[in-house]
Amino acid sequence: MKSCRRLRLSMNERDAIRLRHMLDESYKVQQFLDGQTRSALDTNDLLAYAVRYALQIIGEAAAQVSTETRNQYPQIQWKDIVGMRQWLVHGYERVENDIIWNTIHDDMPPLIEQLETILSPPDADA
Repeated sequence: MKSCRRLRLSMNERDAIRLRHMLDESYKVQQFLDGQTRSALDTNDLLAYAVRYALQIIGEAAAQVSTETRNQYPQIQWKDIVGMRQWLVHGYERVENDIIWNTIHDDMPPLIEQLETILSPPDADA
């Protein structure tokens, strides 16, 4: 990953990589669900697994972001993102597709926007 000047000044490279993983997996979820309806999560096991796995990666990457970087970007719902990962991994027998669908449609667009802003090159802000 190419690190931009702003990233080097504001966070360590490991955190920048983790944020990039979060953004990349968020894009994948959007791609997986493009043109799909809510019922697809119930009827298409492959889709449901792909979405859940991507959400787990997002949560794991978020869990590995340093406290310093988390504090620098309080607008990101770190605790909720990590909590989703915990629920998917440890509460797998209670996973509800309605919650997954709502999370993706309500919470993921602002997360993507926030991550894009954080990871954008400095000249992109001009």
